[in-house]
This record gives sequence, structure tokens and C-alpha cells, in this order.
Amino acid sequence: MASPQNYVSVSRRPPDIEDYIDMLRRYRSWIVGPMFAGLVLSVVVAFMWPDTYISQAVMRITPQQVPENLVPSVLNTQMAERLNQMQQEILSRTSLQELILRPSLDLYKRERQRLPLEDIIQDMRNKYIQIKMMDTPNSGPTGGGERRVASAFLIQFSYSDRYKAQAVVRELVSKFMEQITSVQKQQATLTTGFLNDELKTSKENLDSLDTEIMKFKSENQGRLPEQLPANIQALQGLRMELNQINEAINRDNQEKMFQESTLQSLKNQGSFISNNLEDTVGNQTTAVKNERLIRLNQAIQDGKSNLAGLMQTFTEDYPDIKTMQARLAALEKERDDLEKQEIEHAATATAEPTSRKVTNPQMQKSLQDVQAQTSATQVRIQAATMDIEERTRQRAELEKQIVAIQSRIEMSPPLEQRYAALLRDYDLAKQNYSEMVRRREASDTAQNLEEHKAGQNLEVLDPASLPEAPSEPNRLAIAGIGTMLGLVAGILLAGGREVKNTYLKNLKDVRAYTNLPVLSSIPLLENALLVRRKRRLFWLAWSSAIIIGSIAMSGSAYYYYFGHA
Repeated sequence: MASPQNYVSVSRRPPDIEDYIDMLRRYRSWIVGPMFAGLVLSVVVAFMWPDTYISQAVMRITPQQVPENLVPSVLNTQMAERLNQMQQEILSRTSLQELILRPSLDLYKRERQRLPLEDIIQDMRNKYIQIKMMDTPNSGPTGGGERRVASAFLIQFSYSDRYKAQAVVRELVSKFMEQITSVQKQQATLTTGFLNDELKTSKENLDSLDTEIMKFKSENQGRLPEQLPANIQALQGLRMELNQINEAINRDNQEKMFQESTLQSLKNQGSFISNNLEDTVGNQTTAVKNERLIRLNQAIQDGKSNLAGLMQTFTEDYPDIKTMQARLAALEKERDDLEKQEIEHAATATAEPTSRKVTNPQMQKSLQDVQAQTSATQVRIQAATMDIEERTRQRAELEKQIVAIQSRIEMSPPLEQRYAALLRDYDLAKQNYSEMVRRREASDTAQNLEEHKAGQNLEVLDPASLPEAPSEPNRLAIAGIGTMLGLVAGILLAGGREVKNTYLKNLKDVRAYTNLPVLSSIPLLENALLVRRKRRLFWLAWSSAIIIGSIAMSGSAYYYYFGHA
């Protein structure tokens, strides 16, 4: 059984500049080959890559020509939002398909032969058409160049034919101009029509509420909450008038009672005079007494009249009334005494046979006066009775009116809520109608602005450009990058082979790894025939590679300049 061998790992000697030069000499083909291959591939790719031209146009958003403080616009949609809406319509499938299939353009002819039209439209929308808002510094006093507002936007289209790219951008600009005109007119028309419909609805609602309020007022005339103060004032006036009528009725009743008392007194007086109308001749004392009695009755009658007048004005505690009552009481006592004496004297006179009865002229005159006063008193009583009846009728009428007004006042609170709701709805409807009128007028003004092109609009700031040079590809950059990548790949391959190569390459390796002195070195002796054969094969391989690479690069260049023209 063989004994196991012991291997000792030896670290590599750090290379110096001469070692790197030897590496480049040994692996020059591994470095130059990939670099040349990268150059050829990058040149072929660069010339086979079709040119892409970018045409662009700039459109600017022009502000409203008429100042906003004079004619405010009702089209409050920002122009950026309008542009987004128009962009969606312009870049729609139908619009782009019409551009692609238009005979004058005939875009993506080769792509249409191998790809569905939907994919081409999607790529055109997402990759080749660019619509970007351009920010400009705010010129306001507080802007300071920091805040930016969009006032223009850029339209770009990338295509392999610069003339078609320009034509497409021109068509997009035209579509934007047509679309903004159509959108503004349509929006103004729709706004005006909508506001007219809303105004009509508001007017109908306002008229309906007005009719309902008039109907409510007619059905509840006199009971409306707004008439409550007038009803209260009228109720107070009727109550005052009722009190005055009651006072007048009381005065009439007192007057009637006084006149009835006076009438009774006059009747008594007339009966007394009638009974004493004939006097006995020869008895002068009786005539004197009768005349005295008549004067007393007349004084009592006058006193009672004066007392009744004072009683209507003053109370019973008034001094004049007390004095008058005391005087009347004294006169009545004197009259009663005199009548008593008259009765006694008459009884005595009947026993005297020598007397005879004759008509007393004074008593006859007094009887006539009493009869006249009785008639006047009866007339006054009748007038007082009629006045009382009239005032009683007026009082009944006032009481009916008071009851009616009280019922109105009592009905006001329940009706107030409904009436307030009607008024509130009417006020809201009136405000809405006024607002609709204002908006309709503003909409008409805005529509006139759009018709006169005085509103916010679009204008072409830079027309569609004709690109002179392709934007891509950058062939020099592609060739340089390909060459550099090939060089890096060659260096990595050379480094990999050097790492795997563990042979001793020079005298430095012998001294470093054997720790023995080198006395002499013998050069490698090779067959001259083999050396020449290797050189021929090397130059043949490189010549073939250079020729093939040159043909590939020349062919790609020829195809670029002449093949697809």
C-alpha cells in the first residue's frame, strides 16, 4: 500500500510590472479578440438600429382677454384638466388608428405585418407620443421663482421618418386646436342649457310656493302670524269700546231710573193737583198752602235733576252731592208736613157748610205744567230705552267681534310654524332663483366670450419641427461602449487563464518557489517548421477575423446608408 503524499500549499508571488507585461504578451490574443468582436458587434448593431426622429411642437395656454373682475367666467375647469380630457380623446384608439392607416402617413407598415394593430396603437400611445406640461416660474410678487404654474405644454412624436414625424405632430396640434374649440363651445352650450333648465325649474318652484302662500293667506285671512299684533291691538280697541258702551249703558240705565223716578213723582204730583184742583171759597189759607206745596214739589224736582247730573260726574262722597242730598231731604220733609197739614185741613173744611168749591186757576196751571213735564219725561225715558237697546245691540256685536279676534289670536301659534315653513321655503326658492339668474347671465357672457375668442384658449407657440438629426441611436457611443465591453471581457478572460496557469514562467518564479540559486537557463528550443506553422495559423485567423469583421461593419453601414433608402 503506497504511503499518502503530503502536499504543501505555496502562496503565489506578488506580480510586478514585468509580470503584467509578460501577461499582456502571452494573452494579447485573448484581450484583443473580444475587444475586436465587441467593436464589430456594436458597429453592426449601431448601423442596423433604425434612426428615430423626434418632432415636437409647443402650445401655449392664453389667459382670458377680458379681465375677470369685469366678466367672470363660469367655465371654472382648469385648462390642465381640459387638456387631460382632450388628450384622452385625441389619443384614443379610434383617433390613433385613423392616423396610422391614413394613406398619406401609412405608419408602422412593417410592424403591422407581424403585430396586431392593438399592440401598435398601445406602443404608439405609451412610447412614441409624449405630451408634457411645461412649468414656468410664477411672476407674482410672492412667487420669487419658486412656485411654478403650467402655461404651456410640449407635444412630441418619435418615428423613423422625420417627415412623417413632423406630419403626425402637426396633426396632433390640429386636433388639439379643433378639440379645444369644440370642447369650449360644447361646454358653454351645455352649461347654458343646464342653467336654463335649472332656472325654469326654480321659477316653477318659486311660482308654486307663491301660489301656495297666497292660498294660505286667503284661507287664513286675519289669523296670520304677521297679523297677530294688529289683532291684539284691535282686541284692545274693541275691549275699550266695549267698556265705553257698558259705561254708557250704565249711564242710560241710571238716567232711565232717574227719569222713571221723576215720572213717578210727577204722576204723584199730578194726582195731588187733580185732587186739589177745586178749592172751597172763603178759605184763603188752603190756597196759600197749595201754592206753597207746588213750589216745594218744583224745588224737589229741580234738586233731583241737579243731583242726577252731579252723580254722573262725581261720586257720592263729593261735598256738593252731600249738600244737595241734605237739602232735598229737608225739602221733602217740609213737603210731607205740608201735605199732612193739607189733608187735615181738608178733613176739617168738609164739616163747614158755608164753604163752596171752585176751580183754582193756580192749581190748574200747575197741573198743566206737571202734565207737560210728564210728557217730556216719558219722551226722555223712551229715548233712554232706545239708546240702551241700541247700545246693547252694539255691545253684542262687539262681543262677537271680540270672540272672533280671540279665536284668530288663539289660532295664530299653530299656523305660525306652517307659515314660517312656507316663508322659509319661499326665501330659499327666491335665493335659488336669483342665483340661477346670475349664473345664467354669467353663462351667456362666457358663451359670448367663447364665440369672440376672448376667453381662455390655446395657441401654437412653436409649430411642429422638422428634425435634422436623429435623436437615437448614438452610433459612436454604441461603438465605444461595445469596444469597451469587449476589452473588459478580454481582460477578464486573460485574468482567468492566468489564475489557472500554475506553471513556472520565468526565473523569478523559480527562485521564489524553489529557494535555490539559478546558475544558468536554457532557452526553449522549438522546431522551426512548427513555429512558422503556428505563425501562419495565427495570422490567418486574425486576418480572417479582421476581414469578416470589416465586411460585417461595411455591410451594416451600406445597409444603413443605401439599403433601406
